[in-house]
Amino acid sequence: MAGAADPKPKILVIDDDEMFCDIMYRYLNKMGFAAHYEQSLTSGMEALGGLDFDIVLLDVDLPDGDGLTALPDIRRLSSQPEVIIITGAGDESGAEMALKNGAWDYIEKPPSFSKLSLSLKRVLQYRKEKREQRPALVLDREGIIGEGHEIRSVLKQVAKASHGDSNVLITGETGTGKEVFALVIHKNSPRFKRNMVIVDCASLPENLVGSVLFGHVKGAFTGATENHTGLMKQADGGTLFLDEIGELPLSIQKTLLRALQERRFRPVGGNKEVESNFRLISATNRNLEDLVKKGQFREDLLFRLQTIYIQLPSLKDRLEDIRELATYYISKICKRHQTEIKEFTPEFLEALLAYHWPGNIRELINTLEMALSQIHTERTLFAQHLPLHIRLQSTTISRKKESVSLKAPQIDIDSNRLPSLKEFKSKVIENAEINYMKELIMVSGNSVKEACRLSDISRARLYQLLQKYDLSISSK
Repeated sequence: MAGAADPKPKILVIDDDEMFCDIMYRYLNKMGFAAHYEQSLTSGMEALGGLDFDIVLLDVDLPDGDGLTALPDIRRLSSQPEVIIITGAGDESGAEMALKNGAWDYIEKPPSFSKLSLSLKRVLQYRKEKREQRPALVLDREGIIGEGHEIRSVLKQVAKASHGDSNVLITGETGTGKEVFALVIHKNSPRFKRNMVIVDCASLPENLVGSVLFGHVKGAFTGATENHTGLMKQADGGTLFLDEIGELPLSIQKTLLRALQERRFRPVGGNKEVESNFRLISATNRNLEDLVKKGQFREDLLFRLQTIYIQLPSLKDRLEDIRELATYYISKICKRHQTEIKEFTPEFLEALLAYHWPGNIRELINTLEMALSQIHTERTLFAQHLPLHIRLQSTTISRKKESVSLKAPQIDIDSNRLPSLKEFKSKVIENAEINYMKELIMVSGNSVKEACRLSDISRARLYQLLQKYDLSISSK
């Protein structure tokens, strides 16, 4: 499997079936792997934190958690192990979720050893070629702020997209910065010296979409007093960015598909085709797969658009970047208004961290702009400068946290026997932990990610406590 001088590739099996683990352990060692196994998600995550594994064979239904939920965390580890899901509870939706979350393969139990062997060999080949590939492209990432896990993962995809010339589809909630990422891809691509033409598809009148994109000839329709070069031709040699592409009418989608395939199109009213060597980047906040099912978007066009697919995280999933984002935009706003750059208090930052940001980065920028408008000669932003609805959410969460910390556990003591101090302390701690975990589940909205953020404990430790006290939490 590996060269004679190479260390054995490390593989970890996480499965609660002891017999299965034993069989896989012997089989994988015979194949040339350094195999390890763990029988719970908690112990598996701890093992991953201690050793760099190349491959993880992961079960879905584990006694202390859902393997699919842990998949993104495993993929974000510094060793970036490839994950193969092996489960006895296989279904189509589970397979789709696994592959979308970065799984290499999805295999149902009992596994075909020939299929498993082939999948493992391909993983090792992929990792070998990945190690030997050219150094990663250094990005000019102007406008992309943050160093958190989510944004670093996206930047890797951006670097790959920048290096090539394939169509790119960027998805994400409103306000996540899709246009900024599109600009970064263009600026770092071989086309950076040519135009990037930006089109907001949502703002195009349906009767003029064809004319705007493909151009028109004189006399093509009432008001067409001269020839007009469409935006697709204006992007010749450069990049065409179609923002909110989900808003394009069906009547135009077929023409767009052919233009993407041939890089040729006919202006409205024209009888000659025009060529344009453009690269397409498109973006949407809508679920195009749902639109396909509803008959509102062409499936063949979707396939063509998403040669490279990049999904941007929402701001609530990037809370570790909030401080850096706030610092950057406060400085930018102050420079624009030619005022002294302001600082902010810990309470100001806490309020930003407590808010859920439905409008994402765009809402954050607007919020900071509003806060800065409240001060003039003052040098510091306080929580009082934030809009009321943001302060209220912060206050609500703070009160809930206080209720947890102040809640006194009730210990039943047998009147005939006073427990030892050690016993009493143990019971106090246990009751406090139970109360805390119950409150944490409620305050976090039954979310693993939010629970880890609020409690400042690792996912592995969270699962340990949940298992210890027979509690459960959602996988979201």
